[in-house]
Amino acid sequence: MLRNALEPWHLVVLAVACLLVFGSRKLPDMARAAGQSMRILKAETRALREEDTKPGPPEDPSRR
Repeated sequence: MLRNALEPWHLVVLAVACLLVFGSRKLPDMARAAGQSMRILKAETRALREEDTKPGPPEDPSRR
């Protein structure tokens, strides 16, 4: 069923459909915005990972 799910001609049809729907002037702007969003997402996930690996302040036993 999914053996031939994505072939090169599928990508061509998708590219032509996007070109017809959005026009040639909007596509570079959309690609640039998607790239910036991916960079922001990577930076945020990297910051969260670094935050998790940093040792926090020692816990106060009297606060339990």
